[in-house]
Amino acid sequence: MNNAVNNGDDGIWSGTWVAERLGVELVGDDTLTGLLGLALRRNPKRAHLLVSNVLGKHVPQSPSVVHGHGLALGRRVRELLGAEETAEAVVLGYAETATGLGHSVADGLGTAPYLHSTRRPVAGVAQAGGFEESHSHATSHLLLPEDPALLVGDGPLVLVDDEFSTGNTVLNTIRALHERYPRRRYVVVALVDMRSAADAGRLDDFAREIGARVDLVTAASGTVLLPDGVLEKGQELVARYEAEAAASGDRPSAGPSAPVTRFPAFVGGTARTGPEGTATAPRQSAEADVQGNPSGARGTARPAIADPHPEDDRTLRTRPEGHLTRVDLHWPRGLPDGGRHGFTPKHRARLETALPAMTARLAEAIPEGASRVLVLGFEELMYAPLRLARELEQVVAAEVRYSTTTRSPVLAVDDPGYAIRSRIVFPAHDEPADGPGERYAYNVAGSGFDAVVAVVDSAADTRELHAPDGLLSQLAAHTPHVVLAVVPSYVPEPLYAAALSEERPAMLPEPLRGPAFSSYPPEEVGWLLQDLSDVTLEAPTEEREEAIQSGGAHYAESLPVEYQPSEQYQELFHAALETSAARIAQAVGVVTETVIAERSPRPVLVSLARAGTPVGVLMRRWAQFRHGLDLPHYAVSIVRGRGIDANALRWLAAHHDPRDVVFVDGWTGKGAITRELAAAVEEFEAGGGAAGFDAEIAVLADPGSCVRTYGTRDDFLIPSACLNSTVSGLISRTVLRADLVGPNDFHGAKFYRELAGTDVSVAFLDAVAARFPEVADAVGGAVKELLASDRTPSWEGWRAVERISEEYGIHDVNLVKPGVGETTRVLLRRVPWKILARAGAGADLDHVRLLAGQRGVPVEEVGDLPYTCVGLIHPQFTRGATGADGKAVTV
Repeated sequence: MNNAVNNGDDGIWSGTWVAERLGVELVGDDTLTGLLGLALRRNPKRAHLLVSNVLGKHVPQSPSVVHGHGLALGRRVRELLGAEETAEAVVLGYAETATGLGHSVADGLGTAPYLHSTRRPVAGVAQAGGFEESHSHATSHLLLPEDPALLVGDGPLVLVDDEFSTGNTVLNTIRALHERYPRRRYVVVALVDMRSAADAGRLDDFAREIGARVDLVTAASGTVLLPDGVLEKGQELVARYEAEAAASGDRPSAGPSAPVTRFPAFVGGTARTGPEGTATAPRQSAEADVQGNPSGARGTARPAIADPHPEDDRTLRTRPEGHLTRVDLHWPRGLPDGGRHGFTPKHRARLETALPAMTARLAEAIPEGASRVLVLGFEELMYAPLRLARELEQVVAAEVRYSTTTRSPVLAVDDPGYAIRSRIVFPAHDEPADGPGERYAYNVAGSGFDAVVAVVDSAADTRELHAPDGLLSQLAAHTPHVVLAVVPSYVPEPLYAAALSEERPAMLPEPLRGPAFSSYPPEEVGWLLQDLSDVTLEAPTEEREEAIQSGGAHYAESLPVEYQPSEQYQELFHAALETSAARIAQAVGVVTETVIAERSPRPVLVSLARAGTPVGVLMRRWAQFRHGLDLPHYAVSIVRGRGIDANALRWLAAHHDPRDVVFVDGWTGKGAITRELAAAVEEFEAGGGAAGFDAEIAVLADPGSCVRTYGTRDDFLIPSACLNSTVSGLISRTVLRADLVGPNDFHGAKFYRELAGTDVSVAFLDAVAARFPEVADAVGGAVKELLASDRTPSWEGWRAVERISEEYGIHDVNLVKPGVGETTRVLLRRVPWKILARAGAGADLDHVRLLAGQRGVPVEEVGDLPYTCVGLIHPQFTRGATGADGKAVTV
């Protein structure tokens, strides 16, 4: 068999045989016949099959060519969308043929997460959607993302298939998803656009119907002209050709140099007779062989079953037909094997890092002198074998080709003008949900490969794979060397499983709630804290700072004396609340709608005590007001230099999906807590804690440009920043001290019941929530505009703080507190040095001027200040006290 025929290198188009016999015509771009050949399906729904020469499914092709076509399409999509929309895009590929193509398109976009449909249901993984592919041999597609929020959001959805013919599959998909997860834009990507003239206008009509933009990106376009009765003629031709081949004692499934025998499939748990009367053993489940580690564990890779022929660690057995070598890839732990449950840019980066070492192990198993090597993937498992083949192509002298096995039944004819020259037939070996059946490898037999590297996932590394009639035996009949590499099957673990591990403390208390702890109603917030109300922790500010300095103590080991506002100051608070309530209400609505759209349709709000807690309650109220949602809300402690309360995270993971948790704070200054939380979550996961927490904070105001999820980036007065516990449910700052907080305890805090007479916590919430109806329309417009904008953090605030630190001779960014909220904290809790105010700042700074006057702190107006104001802490008392490690030194 001529190995170049399917690429058209000998001048014969690989669709000639079908065209001559059925009258099928392929018309379109000049490149079309180079991209496509024709074959006949063994399928009652469609006679012909467009066989791609660059997809890597039916026709072995250079892996750089296969990956390159997907990359090129992805880059074109990136150019079409622009940087802003590309950053919000999600790519969806179709099983089984386009799973690798979709991955490659996502690579071309660069920043897009990827998900492909699957025909393999996975126990414990909820279905997020599905659709039907009417012309296929296996019609049902499932969508099983590990992260349910992957399909939520308004960014573009990029749908990738190998060909765009009638458009039915894509339109069915978009319609089903749009009803559940509506968005503004879709991009359809295919190697070839083969729509007929009658189908050409359907895409535009459909876009108008759903009220969204739908674009199409393809590498080539044309159409297939089919004569009347082509389906019946095709079926008759397939039946006649196979009958003639069977009568002559030959099969059309292999070239003349490589006859292929088909063996009975294993059915229903009963052994059936294989070649020469040997029996095939009943299937042993991969799940059953994993002792003490259920195959459904989230974030873990399901191990392969023990090989049924373990004569040796590397060389498993030798047959007369060929030599089989098993290679341990050392696949990175927890790295998904593909996009069945989602594949993120972080996963891609891990794979890129691991590829050279894995490929080196494969290269060692390829015999010296091999001139032609095939890397053979497995049905939906296309991307991992493709990337391994692409890397192998760079490090071995042999010519490397890539293709995969398939479910698709196609007639094989050994003719230079036919796309499928040979066919290897073997039984399914991954316990398919629709029952046992035949599987195929095309254009492998008779292609002169010196070695074939079979790459399967561990769910498919079964007795059927190794059986006498299995894939490995069939390959060994056509190549002297077979190499087996098994990629662990990634299966998300059941919810909360990680939190129920033996390492988790056996008993964590339930959240504290009002009125026993805090003045908030019990349904508004649960505090994942312990009550230290009976412990004396307060000291005057100066004494506290000096004690920290002299002893190197941590700032969270004590509390400042709660500032008691004067009557004049309380009047100022109420006046500020009256003027800013609507502005705050709009910011609450914007940040809540952004969270629901992008982070989770039913988020679990976790506020950072205590400044974040009023905002968390308001977000919960907005979700009730606008969507009728009763969202859970908890408050947890985070301590600079010591991170977030790990026991609180364990409790959350035991009661909720960590992927639904959204951390909430009031505002950003220079972004210190943003960085602290990111580092703490990473450390928590690295230490064996539950995975899935998103460390990005959602804030009411982001004047420091430190986060992507916010209500506004304006620096204005949020009245809850004017007070301490009396606007935060009468709860103190959180405390972390070794003699009070054990390794299995929540961090602590105090409930100041004695301050109930001046408490305005609920009054603040009610005043803002009362303005929700009047800002609802404005919130809708603002959210739409925000989601379409570039919200990438610029960290502008951090740069401004660095400049101010140097200009004022402080030389310590930790003593510079930017923004109205942080400046207020300086005046209430610290030893202030001076206040910088933006020239012309008005009522937003009335309370700052009042407090500064009471404490004798100068207020200096500055013309080019990026914040409304900045508070500077006196270095005599606090140098290092507010540093990254939370400790102070004597100066």
